[in-house]
Amino acid sequence: MKGNFLIVDKRSLPDVYEKVVDAKRLLKEGKVKDVTEAAKTVNISRSVYYKYKETVFELAETEVGQKVTLNMMINDNKGVLSCILNYISEEGGSIITINQGIPMNKKANVSLTINIASINGDLTTLMEGLSKVKDVESVEFVAME
Repeated sequence: MKGNFLIVDKRSLPDVYEKVVDAKRLLKEGKVKDVTEAAKTVNISRSVYYKYKETVFELAETEVGQKVTLNMMINDNKGVLSCILNYISEEGGSIITINQGIPMNKKANVSLTINIASINGDLTTLMEGLSKVKDVESVEFVAME
């Protein structure tokens, strides 16, 4: 099997995965004040929440798999962001949004939302390629719509 991601009907999965997504939504919408309250509200343990929070995501019903958000940690050197954007363009991706944090200790956080409808290959290949761009320290999947 290529890639690390599957699209699975939630009815075929244990309830715990949907509860983790529900807890994340409660936190994002500000309906609860912390992880403890979110976990209690959806009836899961905090350890279950932390175990799955970085690996379980909800897909939007429209344009499934068209947009992805990635966080990257890069070294604060001239031209790094330009190299990242060029790589994404060469692979057929289209930048929707870019956010770059203020560099601290010669590192900067970059958040990108990319339209991946026309990329060459799959998301895993794109992320692996981005991680090989000079001065890119890490690439992390955040969400997909």
